[in-house]
This record gives sequence, structure tokens and C-alpha cells, in this order.
Amino acid sequence: METYYDYLRSFASELGSRIVEMYPPLQGPKDPIAPALRTLLRKPLPAQAMTITGAVKYLKTANSVRIVGECGTGKTLMSIGIAHAHADAKPYNAIAMCPPHLVLKWAREVLLTVPRARVFVLYDLRNGGDPSKPHGVVEMKLRNGHAVCNGLKTTLSELRRLGRKGWRKICLGPAYFIVSKEAGKLSYFWKHAYGRSESGRCRLSITNPDTGRSIPRPDGGYVSRADFADVKLKETIVRERGGTESHSALWQADRNKIQRIAPLEFISRYMKGWWDYSIADELHQLANDTAQGNNLDVLRRCARKLIALTGTMMGGYADDLFHIFYRMEPRKMVKEGFEAGSEGRGDFQATYGALESIEKIPDVDNACSRAAKSTVRVSRKPGASPLLFGKFLMSSTAFVTLEDIADYLPPYEETVHEVSLDAELGRAYEAIEQDIREALHENRGNRSLMSLILHRLLLYPDHPFGIGEIWAKRFDPQEGRLVPFLVTRAPELPQEIIYPKEQKLIDDVREELREGRRCQVYATFTGEHDVAGRLERVLRQAGFRVAVLRQTVPTLRRELWYEKQLKTGVDVVICHPKLVETGLDLLWFPTIYFYETGYSLHTLRQASRRSWRIGQVYGVRVKFFIYAATTQLTCLRLMGKKMLVALMMEGKFSGEGIHSMDTDDDMMAAMARELVEKGGVGQSADAIWNELKRERGTHAASGPKLVEALAFDENANAPSLLPELADTPSAGSPGLTVVHSSLEPKKKPEPIWPTGTVAGEQMKLFG
Repeated sequence: METYYDYLRSFASELGSRIVEMYPPLQGPKDPIAPALRTLLRKPLPAQAMTITGAVKYLKTANSVRIVGECGTGKTLMSIGIAHAHADAKPYNAIAMCPPHLVLKWAREVLLTVPRARVFVLYDLRNGGDPSKPHGVVEMKLRNGHAVCNGLKTTLSELRRLGRKGWRKICLGPAYFIVSKEAGKLSYFWKHAYGRSESGRCRLSITNPDTGRSIPRPDGGYVSRADFADVKLKETIVRERGGTESHSALWQADRNKIQRIAPLEFISRYMKGWWDYSIADELHQLANDTAQGNNLDVLRRCARKLIALTGTMMGGYADDLFHIFYRMEPRKMVKEGFEAGSEGRGDFQATYGALESIEKIPDVDNACSRAAKSTVRVSRKPGASPLLFGKFLMSSTAFVTLEDIADYLPPYEETVHEVSLDAELGRAYEAIEQDIREALHENRGNRSLMSLILHRLLLYPDHPFGIGEIWAKRFDPQEGRLVPFLVTRAPELPQEIIYPKEQKLIDDVREELREGRRCQVYATFTGEHDVAGRLERVLRQAGFRVAVLRQTVPTLRRELWYEKQLKTGVDVVICHPKLVETGLDLLWFPTIYFYETGYSLHTLRQASRRSWRIGQVYGVRVKFFIYAATTQLTCLRLMGKKMLVALMMEGKFSGEGIHSMDTDDDMMAAMARELVEKGGVGQSADAIWNELKRERGTHAASGPKLVEALAFDENANAPSLLPELADTPSAGSPGLTVVHSSLEPKKKPEPIWPTGTVAGEQMKLFG
């Protein structure tokens, strides 16, 4: 045995039995489910009911629980079921924080699931505002399958005044309060606050309003008016006569602008314990040290129990989970010896992740001798120790996969389409790549240069016009500042011709539409160099009905936007994958194209699953279009390495995931290094694909060849606007046959998604 994976594969059954013996599950498949689940208006599937019951048992002794469920497993339903079952027929209050475009969907899900439930949306906490828009706390009701404002209108201040007992006299059953993570953090505008002495020893100087004295600088001297820019300043003052240290803010609310307070800040200060349950949806978006991330801690403190949901737990690095653990289980993190802040995060990465130490030893001529002065740089790498899973995740996190939820799902297929550059585009790309490679070689370690140049290198093959000169900045020791320098001038190619990847997309979309399959296309460059707009023109010229979803469409109305486009007969929709990465069910688009992928692993994983969900009757095809022998191929391959590490932390201990603990560091540096070194890019990719091919051959895992048409629940979010999708099988679709249960007996398909012991097909594109 040479690898961890060989060991795990050889002793999988013995290790599994030992783990179950040492860590018996709270809820097994044969254990009875929570009785309260029978009262829900929508009945959870067996795996969902088992997850709910296990989480309820865990919350009897713990204060928080996490659910990591793949897209489409019903995380919203499971979180609602956990709160309902834990309350055990008693009235309760729950607050849920979710992305803006999911607020109305959350309201609809609760009204369709919980009997006698009342749902409220927290829009803001402010004075004034547009009278045509809802403000404060507004009750939602169902109308024609959509949640609309109708019913009680109140404010957080009034809820605070009523208290829990007063609220119970108004609301006798379950009450859910939904707030978007954007609206929850919006606070007042601020302005600087300082005084100006007109007399005395501080005359004409800037003074602290709390002390009346001048404000000293850390480096000597006193603060002047010029020091007040766009940053909030503060001072730590010491009270007279041996008093204590105090925080003195040199800023205050601006009463001349919008008078408001962040709803979650108000809840954190004045409404601790008002709710019984808090729910944090899309947990991975709260992993950073931001205002939205800090609101995860607010949810923990304002409610008795916290339920967190996510489809992608981590993005490839161990410290992605640091803030999540600290906000959900702070006592455990302190017990383990990790401090809050950047220092503790670094210690966490060193303990459970992978670090790379790079030492540079240049020769230096001193005044009287020759010596070597070394510099050491430490950078983090993708990967995580299995101890992280066992210590922090296994006991408090439920992992749910799509294969656990449904007996039958349509096939899910991912393929990579490498397109060769034509002669003219190839010469132009090679020219700018050579100039960029030389610039990277001469300016090693220049992060801003890496980001700018690699951005242009990824963009150019898809938009070989309108870029012009590519400039960067580097530090000039003689001038003591960053100075710009010209890296290269991107050749200007004609806009009126169709380039190879565009032609490949046109041909492939035409074949998909011939089979009755609508298409969703993702493009990440949608700003100054608008690839999405370019694709819209190209596809329209080819005769397709195309629509582009822009960021200007309000998040709350994107689902309605899709329905409107479908009514007008649109065949292809183009958008940035971030606009639909969470919440939206694109069952109408069984074919998904990644014309560009970007760098975000969370976005790639979420956006690729938008149409492979319960209720889908077509086989789902996800296609990645890249230009061969370009940086686009390198980017996609490195995304695969991060993907395999992330799967390992979600309970899918594949051999590839464990191997990837020793792979490249961050995406940008890895791409820059391979670009400079050249030559090794294709060989490295071939090695990875051949290894995955051998693994698939060993396990012989394949998707189901027979798909049963799923029975639609009356409350399910099915593609009702497209009856032809549900009633007509895909003509000419290779390898897919749709049959009804009355004609064929039900068969148990082979797994189509990886578990802890099955090598799955999560990302076929890397093989």
C-alpha cells in the first residue's frame, strides 16, 4: 500500500464497523421518526425524516446543528421540520436569514409546510422611506402560489415592547420571521465627530468630544482635520484619577441622511432570546469576517437553538471553516486553544490545514563582507486534515446527498469540451501570453500583477477585441512608489466573425434544442468586456430566442423573471453564475453550459446543480467549454483539485481528495507558476485525468440507465409552465429512456452520487 486511499479501500468494511461501534448514530434507518413530522402539510421523504429526527435528538443537549445537503435535497424543508419537531406541538418563534432572492421562497415554503403558521418578512427598521414599498415587519400570505404582503404590519421595536408573552396573545401558533442577509446588515450613514477648541492650550486643534483634549497620534504629534478621511477613527481614553480604559468613537450617525438601524444589530442588542429557533441559510456565504458573517453570531445569541444550512461546506482550505466554528461553537474553539481573529485563524490553518514555507536566500554584498540574507514567506495550500472532520464536523453535522433523498433521479453528466484556437486567434493569444509570461518572470510575487494579467489572459480568447494596452504596476525603489509599466498590447481582432468556441456553442445548443431541451449558459465576464452581451448577439444571429439575466433584476424578482421569459418562448438564458447559484430551481433548463467558470468553487458547485433537483424528468447535462492549451484549461483543472478537497470534508473520502492535500496552493499563484514554467501544464492535467480514469475503472461506478418519471407533489415547485417537459420524453436523447411506473417495476439504481464508501461521479469533467 502506497497511499491513504489504498489503505481505506482495503479496510473499508472493518473501518466502517469500528466507526459505528465507537460512534453510534443518534438516529438510524430503523429508528422511529419524530411524531410531530406527521402533522406537517408536506411529508418529508424517509432520508429527510431521518435527518430531521437525528438533528432534533442532537439539539436536546446542543445549541446548534449543521446540515450539509447537496442542491435539491430539501434543506429548507428539513430545517423547518427540525424546528417544528423540536417544539413538539408547542407554539414557537423562528427567525431565518437567507440570501435576498430566497426571502419569498422561504415564506412560501413555510406556508406550504407548517400548519397554522404565520410568516413575516423583516424589511428594515427605519424612519420614512418609499411609501410604495413595504417597510418594517410585514406578514405574508399565499396568493396563486406566490407569497404576497397581506396581513399584520408591525416593527421590531413593537415586538420588543410586546415581549414573548405579549406576542403569544397575538400569534397562537408557529411564527416565522424571514430576513435577507443584505437587509439585515443595512445600518445608518455615519459622519465624523470631533470638536475644535477655540481657546486654551488646545486652541484651533482637533479635540475628542468626550474629553475635550487633543487626540494624540500613535507615531507622535496630534490628529488634524486632514486625518479624517473615509475611515472611522476611534480613541482609547483613560478616565481621570485611576479610572478604567474606555472606547471613544470619533464618529456618529448622520441625522441628515436615512435614519435607520440594522435589524440584526437591533436584535443583537435588545432582543436576545426572543426567538426559539434561528436558521442560517447558505452558511458558506457567512464564513468571512464581514458584517454578514458576524450576523451568524447574532443568530446564535438571539435564539435558543441555531440551525445552519449549506450545500458546499468549504472551498478547499481548512481555514474556510474557522469563523463558522467560532460563531456556532465558540466554547469548543476556545477550549481547543484558538483565539478569535487573524492570529487564531492562522493557527487553525497550521493545525488542520496545509502550509507551504518558501525561503529566498539571495547573495548580498555588504560593506566589508559577502553574506546571505534570507526571507521566509508562508502561504496556505488547499487541503485539510481528516482530524478536522472527526473533531468538528462528524458529531454536529448531518450530510445529505441526492441519492439519499430519491430512489430515482435522471442521469447527471458533466463533460469538458476543449476547442482549438483558430490560426489567427492562436497567434494573437501566443503573443500576449509570451509577453505576460516574461512580465510574471521579471516580477515574481507581484500579486496585483498576477490578478490583472491572468484576468486578461482568461478573457482574451472569448473577447479578442476592445482590450488594447495591458498595464500593470510595480514598485520602483528609486522613486519609492508603485509605477505603471506596459505589459503588452492585445491584438485587435475583428468582431464580426464567429470564433471557434462560439461556433461550438451554437452547434451544441442547436442539437439540444432539437431534442426539446432548453439551455442555460453561464459567463463570468459581464462588466466592461461583456462576454454575455457578445453571446447574446451571436446566438440571436444563429436564430435562437435568447434572454440575458442582469444584476439589475432585483433578487426578489428573479424567479418571476424566469417565468416571464419562458412565457415569451425563450430558448436560451445567459447570466453570471452568481446570480442563480443559490435557491433558484431551473428545472426548465436541463442543459447547462459553463462558457466561463471563474475562480469560485462555491459558485461552480452551486450553479452546476440548478436543474438537477427533485422533480426533474430530463437527464441533466453540464458542459464546460474551454479553449485547449490556454489558461482556461489550467483554471478548470485547479478548480478540480479544490473540489476534491472540499468533498473530503463533506464525508466523501475519495482517493483523489486525500491525494490533493499535497497539491498546489492558491489558484492565482498556481496559474501564474504554471504559466511561467510552461510545458508542465498539459502533462499535469493528463496525469490527473488518467488517475481518475483508473479509479473509475476500479470501482465501475455508473449512473442508472433507466429513469422513472417522478410523481409530482401538488406543492412541489415543478416546471408547470412547460407541460411538454413533463409529458413528452426526450426524442433522440442518447442513453435516456423515460418510462412510467405502471409499465416497469421499480428498480434500485446504482449510486449516482458519492458517499463515504462509493467512488462517485460528482465531477466527471476531471476524468
